[in-house]
Amino acid sequence: MVDKFNDPLLTPKDVARHLGIPESTMYYWLSEEANGAPLVHKVMPEKRGWPSVPFIAVVEAYVLRALRDLGLRKHKIREAAADVRRTLDTPYALATKRITTDGVDIFVHYADDDMARVGDGQRPFREMIDGYLHYIDWDARDGFASTLRLRQYPDIAPVIIDPRFGWGAPVVASIKVPVDAVVNLWLAGESLENVAYEYDLTREQVEAICRTARAA
Repeated sequence: MVDKFNDPLLTPKDVARHLGIPESTMYYWLSEEANGAPLVHKVMPEKRGWPSVPFIAVVEAYVLRALRDLGLRKHKIREAAADVRRTLDTPYALATKRITTDGVDIFVHYADDDMARVGDGQRPFREMIDGYLHYIDWDARDGFASTLRLRQYPDIAPVIIDPRFGWGAPVVASIKVPVDAVVNLWLAGESLENVAYEYDLTREQVEAICRTARAA
């Protein structure tokens, strides 16, 4: 069984690509501290250039990306993360289900007054954060994240990162097959219909998966 806290699954570059954030931002989060621990946890890779980011850290990066997307500046993200860790009394507070309650309250506190309503001027900051956290599934046994759905893939073909499958690589949620396997078969010249038949998917699902993966 994969240890989601300590087993390295992905490289920082992989995480940045899957979450749609700049590599420089990912490396900053890995090096910057909040309440005595890196904003995003890492472990020692077996060899230089090998994976160093465990699953729980992928979720941490995703939550930080949500705050970044919603306009929090670097120093406020760092301060909010530190406050969440102190309040929830765990260095992994960004990846625990309690973040959906206590943590959101803290994030709202650190948002500027003009961020109380975001985007169209109607949706409050809390609702926007809840929208991001909706993509995380929580383990009922320990209260920490168990899977992360990647937002860029449409509802017709959900794609997740689950440490139990694909060793951290994104997999198609319904069949637990790595996205790369589906895309590579199509790139090898197989039609969308043939790829769909091979993996028990619909043509529309394969097209959505391939189109999104290629755009990343």
